[in-house]
Amino acid sequence: MIGPQELILVFLVIVLLFGASKLPELARSMGKASGEFKKAQIETANEMRKLEAPIQESKNIQQHIQKLATDLGINTDGKDESKILEEIKAGLKKSRV
Repeated sequence: MIGPQELILVFLVIVLLFGASKLPELARSMGKASGEFKKAQIETANEMRKLEAPIQESKNIQQHIQKLATDLGINTDGKDESKILEEIKAGLKKSRV
C-alpha cells in the first residue's frame, strides 16, 4: 500500500512535470478516465452475465433430463445425454403400447 510520504512525493513530481496551472485539467482528465474505466467494467460484467445465462440454462436442461431418466428407472451412469434421451424415448414408447 502506498503511504502518505509516497503520495506527497508523487504529487510533487506531478507538479514539477506538469506545472501547477495544469493540475485542474489533469485531475479532470483522470476523473473522466476513471469514469470510463468503471463504465467499461460494468458493461463487461453485464456481458459476462449474458454469456453465462445460456450455459446455466443448458445445465438446468441436463439436470431435468437426469431427473426424468431417474424417475423412469433408467440407469444414467457413464452415459452421455444423447444416449439417455434415446433410452427415455424408448421407455416412453414402451409405456404407450
